[in-house]
Amino acid sequence: MTMKNKTTVTEFILLRLSSDTQMQIFLFLVFLVIYLITLSGNIVIMVVIRADSHLHTPMYFFLFNLSFVDICYSSVMVPNMLMNFLAEHKTISVNSCIAQMFLFILSVGADSFILLAMAYDRYAAICDPLHYVQTMRKGICVQLVSGAWIMGFFYALLNTVFALKLHFCGPNQISHFSCELPPLLQLSCTEILTNQVVLLTSAVVFGLRSFLLTLISYIHIISTILRIRFVEGRRKAFSTCSSHLIVVGLLYLTAFFQYTKPSSVSSVVLDKMFSIQYSILTPMLNPIVYSLKNKEVKIAVGKMLQKFKFLK
Repeated sequence: MTMKNKTTVTEFILLRLSSDTQMQIFLFLVFLVIYLITLSGNIVIMVVIRADSHLHTPMYFFLFNLSFVDICYSSVMVPNMLMNFLAEHKTISVNSCIAQMFLFILSVGADSFILLAMAYDRYAAICDPLHYVQTMRKGICVQLVSGAWIMGFFYALLNTVFALKLHFCGPNQISHFSCELPPLLQLSCTEILTNQVVLLTSAVVFGLRSFLLTLISYIHIISTILRIRFVEGRRKAFSTCSSHLIVVGLLYLTAFFQYTKPSSVSSVVLDKMFSIQYSILTPMLNPIVYSLKNKEVKIAVGKMLQKFKFLK
């Protein structure tokens, strides 16, 4: 099929992380283990929160939804990646590539706004504890999570609509293991300035705004904690926030650099490393961080394990 004497590309080739066959098998096993840990870790968090009535609080309601997003986040990328490790022809249709890109951006957007909701929850609990129950009532929590998915949807839709207007006429090799927007733009035969502006603007409006609001929340939180007279009180307050701060850092530091860095500092290896960090490793690390840093989660997991032993 031609368009203005240019051949229209109907599928893309995803380049390998390594050209060595044995290394491909090794990487398949590594990322398979990572994916299984991601699934099992986040599912355990969700099951524990659902089963333990002591965890039926706003903070753990948001953590439950964060775990669900992390499963979606990882499942958009990793299964196709695993198949490509073993497949001889590592191709993906243009439509499937655009669909993967949409779902990935949707997950990223929802993830960032759920993290913002968690920051607001900690702000309400520490800075305004007397009104916490009213501020974070169930209806508000549901609205915040619903809003996170809606904002993520519009973030993804905006970039996808403009991506659908691109024309691809070759080459068709994506210098990446998945269909993220920046490497996709590099293959376009048509003008991409509009797409770059939309990507940067939406990243600022959706991503940077949620990050700044999270940052402002924690400035108030830390300021309030430092005014607590008792050391034990400060320690307990910090411990409820430390897990969330680690997770926020894991997501934003790499994702923002990946999507907002100038092309002059771009490299295929660097782009892949950052993408692996925030799209594959972060969803795996989140439940580990919350399990190790959260005493209530560890107690709930211990209770669940005891029940299983009793049933046996």
